[in-house]
Amino acid sequence: MQQDDKATRRWLHRRTITVDGYLRDDGLYDIEGHLRDIKGCDVETLLGRLPAGEAVHDMHLRLTVSDGMVIQEAEARMTSRPYPGTCENIVPAYANLKGVVIEPGFTRVVRSRLGGLHGCTHLTEMVGVVATVAFQTRYGTLTPDAAERPPHLDGCHALATDGAVVARFYPHWSRATPK
Repeated sequence: MQQDDKATRRWLHRRTITVDGYLRDDGLYDIEGHLRDIKGCDVETLLGRLPAGEAVHDMHLRLTVSDGMVIQEAEARMTSRPYPGTCENIVPAYANLKGVVIEPGFTRVVRSRLGGLHGCTHLTEMVGVVATVAFQTRYGTLTPDAAERPPHLDGCHALATDGAVVARFYPHWSRATPK
């Protein structure tokens, strides 16, 4: 992005989210997310002043999923949080994702279980990102000619079953009209 040359800026905040997907020896997938917020200025917390550059949020979320995208286990933890003694009390609630299937309607289920007062805004936001990476991880192990229709088909413009990408990479599932 290009900055307006006339504007001066002072950096105030950075959020970094990283997510890694792993295939386990037992055939399950571990998807591990890490969210870190740092401030460019000092921040007041329950424990006093947090110096600029220190993490105000440092949170982790791991979902273990099966081939069928069923969450087998969910674990959250917080290394840094602005309200120690309070924020971390909600961490066990993320185990309530066990048994949820990552499929259409997933976001609605997550919000009903962990939205608002039932969760942490930052961890709940990260659930969606981790779920997306679960798809990327799982379907990166499939071959394009798999007997099961890949669920990401018709999930975006590029993967329309009547388009050129599906015709080339998933010909068995293509609805494209031959030219």
